[in-house]
Amino acid sequence: MTEQPTPTPPQAAPAQPPAGQSGSPMIGILLKVASVSVFVTMSTLIKASGEGMPAGQIVFFRSAFAIVPILVFLTVRGQLDTAWRTASPLSHFRRGLVGVTAMGLGFYGIMRLPLPDAIAIGYAMPLLTVVFAAVFLGETVRIFRWSAVAVGLGGVLIISWPRLSLFGDGFGSSEALGVMAVLASATLGATAMILVRKLILTEKTPTIVLYFSLTATVLSLATLPFGWIMPDWQTLGLMAMAGFCGGLGQILLTQSYRHADVSTIAPFEYTSIVLGILIGYFIFGDVPTWTMLTGTAIVVGAGIFVILREHALGLERKAQRKLVTPQG
Repeated sequence: MTEQPTPTPPQAAPAQPPAGQSGSPMIGILLKVASVSVFVTMSTLIKASGEGMPAGQIVFFRSAFAIVPILVFLTVRGQLDTAWRTASPLSHFRRGLVGVTAMGLGFYGIMRLPLPDAIAIGYAMPLLTVVFAAVFLGETVRIFRWSAVAVGLGGVLIISWPRLSLFGDGFGSSEALGVMAVLASATLGATAMILVRKLILTEKTPTIVLYFSLTATVLSLATLPFGWIMPDWQTLGLMAMAGFCGGLGQILLTQSYRHADVSTIAPFEYTSIVLGILIGYFIFGDVPTWTMLTGTAIVVGAGIFVILREHALGLERKAQRKLVTPQG
């Protein structure tokens, strides 16, 4: 039996089938890199301004201000009216609940870890998505991808272990809690990918994006009684910029898949670690450790192997379809 691809991430789900792609792969790559840069900028703004702010409040700012560019974009494209229509409101709520929890844990981790470490540990999410696709969706995953997943998760362990070591401050230290939060975020993020895989069978991408932003805003607002603080104007401005970056990054990412195949642009997701290392060093004074660099190289290598493997499987399936297509 032929292997099947892992689910497409929610932000990576094309609004139209591949046949509707336009433009050139280079434009898709540039849009992908731009989206990665904007998302890293978002994380930087949150890390710089979110000190002492509860994760739920950070999620609220991230989600609420992200709605603005999304609504503008959908209005310009004439998709706003149809974006509100959904056949699965409960499915959107489930996906939103899982996604907003993952987001909150991720922001909690970012505030307690060097930025590049948080980014690198977060790379566990696509690897875990392969596992969950096999377990919950029944997708066939053979030895090549299982091996890549195992190696990649080993890389995550290399990055994480120095901060979890009992020979240091132990599991109760701030950085250890940050590691566990990012790992939990990656696990829930992979779960969200599975939920989105089911959603895209009946829902359009604009609908998924819009309802997630709305659901995340409402759910995070429910954390208001749990320690929210009154930010000063500078912090509020930085958080608003972070939220706007989140929405803009989503738009750029969605558009990138209109110009190139997933397998072409997905590897450029890993440019985020380069940006994270540079920003971490020059802005936050974080010097990358050898364990972080070694583990990151392993995780990135495993992730790219999975992407290339899925690309090869896609070509194989396309060739098989051509063989069985009747000739007129």
